[in-house]
Amino acid sequence: MKAQVITLDAKKAGDIDLDDGIFGLPERGDILQRVVVWQLAKRRAGTHKVQSRGEVAGTTKRIGKQKGGGTARHGAGKVSQFRGGARAFGPVVRSHTTSLPKKIRALGLKTALSTKMANGNLIVLENVDLKNAKTKDLISILDKLGFSNALFIDGADVNENFKLAISNIPNVDVLPTQGANVYDILRREKLVLTKAAIASLMERLK
Repeated sequence: MKAQVITLDAKKAGDIDLDDGIFGLPERGDILQRVVVWQLAKRRAGTHKVQSRGEVAGTTKRIGKQKGGGTARHGAGKVSQFRGGARAFGPVVRSHTTSLPKKIRALGLKTALSTKMANGNLIVLENVDLKNAKTKDLISILDKLGFSNALFIDGADVNENFKLAISNIPNVDVLPTQGANVYDILRREKLVLTKAAIASLMERLK
């Protein structure tokens, strides 16, 4: 399939051939869901923890008599029923990472790219080279292109001026090709790829 290439000045810059096996796959919500859950699980720190009964300072002496006190029978003061007591079955330090086959991860990225292409939300730019790292100038460029919520993916190295100018614009992100992932692609309305990004992605996913 072919896609039109434009410049940052919103001018046409020819066409580019896209691989149907990467940008023309059917939408698979189940694959996207698996990959996003896997990604978000990897991001979790897993450092949450509460004190167990063995770690709480408190008495282990029986509170009151077993019978005749008129209240519930308690054998220690460190249980969860009392203020300052331990929490029963609380969270512990652990890893939330799960395993996901490489083929499913690659298929998820292909499906995300194909979904953006099918919905008309994939735009190809010739490059993102800026002469000056001025956020004000870039905002006017994005307004002209109609990009208010977008993810830009450049080649192996993102243009430094573009990276600096875009850093303070809300709802607009930029990534190098190696950072392309399903979650960030789906969370933005528009996906903007440079010609260098497309060449790198097709080589990575072929």
